[in-house]
Amino acid sequence: MAIPEAVKIVVESSLISFIEQRVPARARDEVDLSYRFRGNSVTIYEDRPVFFTRTEWTKMAIAQFRYDSEQRTWTLYYADRNSRWHQYFDVQPSEDFERLLQEVHEDSTGVFWG
Repeated sequence: MAIPEAVKIVVESSLISFIEQRVPARARDEVDLSYRFRGNSVTIYEDRPVFFTRTEWTKMAIAQFRYDSEQRTWTLYYADRNSRWHQYFDVQPSEDFERLLQEVHEDSTGVFWG
């Protein structure tokens, strides 16, 4: 089931603020962050220009948040080196999307930002 529109609007606002704080405007021609909603999930990507062309950009998945509409909770996932998603067990599913986003920002385990 897709994310309810009202929830999506709140999450999108949080993600926009997160990106603005995480990547300074002066660096956005070298690295940027983006996100994409798909079904019941939203994924954060790190975007960088392709080394040789500098006109094309490549995306690397950083974190994924999956929404459970019955429980009204978000669960955080990280991608391994093979781009497979695994649940991040250092934080429990939460109704508070901001709390999970803060966990990605802090990255105490190094699975999101390396």
